[in-house]
Amino acid sequence: MTTDTTEKGLETLIEASLLNEAGYEKGAPSDYDRTSCVDRVKLFAFLADTQPAIHGRITASTLETDKFLKRLFDQIRDRGIVDVLRKGVKHGPDTIALHYPNPASDANAKAVANWSKNLFTLTRQVRYSEDHKSLALDMGIFLNGLPIATFELKNQFTKQNVQHAIKQYKEDRDPKEPLFAFGRCLVHFALDDNLVYMTTHLRGWQTSFLPFNLGNEGGAGNPVNPDGLKTEYLWKRILTKASLANILEKYTQIVEEKDDDGKVKRKLIFPRYHQLEVVRQLLTDAVQHGAGRRYLIQHSAGSGKSNSISWLAHQLVELTDETGKNIFDTVIIVTDRRNLDKQIRDNVKQFAHVAGVVEAITEGSKQLKEALESGKKIVTTTVQKFPFIVEEMGDLPGKRFALLIDEAHSSQSGETAAKMNAALAEKKGAYRNMSMILRHFSILI
Repeated sequence: MTTDTTEKGLETLIEASLLNEAGYEKGAPSDYDRTSCVDRVKLFAFLADTQPAIHGRITASTLETDKFLKRLFDQIRDRGIVDVLRKGVKHGPDTIALHYPNPASDANAKAVANWSKNLFTLTRQVRYSEDHKSLALDMGIFLNGLPIATFELKNQFTKQNVQHAIKQYKEDRDPKEPLFAFGRCLVHFALDDNLVYMTTHLRGWQTSFLPFNLGNEGGAGNPVNPDGLKTEYLWKRILTKASLANILEKYTQIVEEKDDDGKVKRKLIFPRYHQLEVVRQLLTDAVQHGAGRRYLIQHSAGSGKSNSISWLAHQLVELTDETGKNIFDTVIIVTDRRNLDKQIRDNVKQFAHVAGVVEAITEGSKQLKEALESGKKIVTTTVQKFPFIVEEMGDLPGKRFALLIDEAHSSQSGETAAKMNAALAEKKGAYRNMSMILRHFSILI
């Protein structure tokens, strides 16, 4: 197989795949408005197609258009692109939708039709700077005219690699440029024909890039791809419309964290490849087989275990079978220490789209029983309270549960699982209506 792997050749390869196979539209660099950070042509085309009355009002005059673009720019600056795409913006009397979610399999015809109207656009050579008009990114992805991902591409055959792309982001892409401000895009990718790295926050030389690779025989990197480039999974599997919308709707989030001095910092979370893979595989298997299976997931330190648990928990409670019935009534997250219980609980809550979904069991069996009987979707608890859990689950016939067991911090390997297995052994048939994911990150779903 002969492939043009020069930088421009890699751009062309990705563009051809997304336009011809993934259903993207081709964007024109001249349509990008550097002041408002939108592709004006695609944004107003989307609004005209989906919300014509609103489109008429905001394009009635140049003044009205400028007001809307300023409002949109400020809302993304203040709330972040994730929240704006999920919830839209209020402008005068109107609430303006800027993205329609990927519909569930049993969605109505209107939801399916709305989803089909989303415009995914790939634009090459995005000239992003008002002050330095010749500066251009290799590529940008836009959703309904709003930027969600940027790319710098390199290749080994021209003596440049992904580290040069990372350096370019750190050295040449000024974080003071509006497009590179925190929360303006979901993610920034640096890649070559062998490796992919990503970041969600450009901060000059302080920018931290994380690998976004498949792994290779238990190590870092990507395996040889006999049919193409090692990194083509990025555009063929991750950047498809359905996959990217799923990441936007189910994974990305701006969260708040406290540093060692107690200062609150905002952080935009975008999943790494291994996190997407483990959650998606578990969800697929749960849909196929239902409750009653056991899994073991191993994660290394620093791999984002708490986020993986949070994403999995929220999506497990949404899973339905072919009849539309929920596969699990409640997801129970078990840790081995109270401080970890609070950490997990706080993390899970930050990814909740609806308040009141998560409840911590701190008072014993009565609180647990009330939580399970009332249909609380996600419950967090410690292994010490697990015997109460088993007892209460046995008194709720027909209910199905997913257990996510965090064993990563156990002082003795297998200690948490051993205690839980002992409690389960006393309750005959307790596994029947449970899925268990044992993880080091231990997951019992």
